[in-house]
Amino acid sequence: MMLNSTKITDLPVVRGRYSENAPLGVKGWFRCGGAAEILFKPEDQDDLQHFLQNCPSQTPVHIFGALSNTIIRDGGLKGVTIRLGRQFADIKVEGDLITAGALALDANVANIAAEHALGGLEFLSGIPGTIGGALKMNAGCYGVETKDVLVEATLLSRNGRLITVTPQELEMTYRHTNIDQDIVLSATFKGIPESSEFVKARIAEIKTRREESQPIREKTGGSTFANPSVDDLTAAGLPEETKVWKLIDSVGGRGLMVGGAQMNEKHCNFMINTGNATSADLENLGEEIRARVLEKHGITLRWEIRRMGESL
Repeated sequence: MMLNSTKITDLPVVRGRYSENAPLGVKGWFRCGGAAEILFKPEDQDDLQHFLQNCPSQTPVHIFGALSNTIIRDGGLKGVTIRLGRQFADIKVEGDLITAGALALDANVANIAAEHALGGLEFLSGIPGTIGGALKMNAGCYGVETKDVLVEATLLSRNGRLITVTPQELEMTYRHTNIDQDIVLSATFKGIPESSEFVKARIAEIKTRREESQPIREKTGGSTFANPSVDDLTAAGLPEETKVWKLIDSVGGRGLMVGGAQMNEKHCNFMINTGNATSADLENLGEEIRARVLEKHGITLRWEIRRMGESL
């Protein structure tokens, strides 16, 4: 159990709920990792804003949605970890605009867009996790990124200030934005009017492709590493279309295990918990892959999965 350095008595009075030493990592998609020193579930947006406006500035604050692409280290997270509830998962459609709360599942946004005969968002059905996470990392697949369909996003700053930002202001590039301490509340996307049947067919195609190529029924956080840049590939003397899984394959990464963690046989850029992995196993496996690729190709792979918290 974690030694507390943050006490509930040090925190603002809220309408939501605080919990001490709350299980966290085991609720994520990897199903391993430590606890949150303090877990806060806000009652609503006003409660969250009140908390941020009154929380001591020296208190570490973390935010999570589905914990789909995150390794919580075995020693857990210090400070306050915020878990948003269902009230942050609303999805509204007005004309060709779709506004989704941070906790809305990416796939749900794609499906509701299809029901309203709006295309362009089908790619979200292939991304595990929530809109908040997709926005923060500019997630994408099959040639489309979040920035391509984003109109604006609403954020809360660390001190509780409400902010509306555009894709340009977020400086969105491949698997990157400038969102750091800010908390995503919602995002508005622009769809393309198309027949509902046509959009649903594309979503079904993406589902089939995922099932054929990815370990979607395993304990995994999705893609482990981002594809290398064209500049890095050129410097390494590799074709510019080379994907990261090919680099992993080239260093014997497919099926490689550390403890209970494995680079999946089906798709070797997917790391899985085979049943008894610790978070240290997962992170050490990833670092072994990075070391091998750096040694062979001179390329430093960039983690796509967040690693948070304290090691044991």
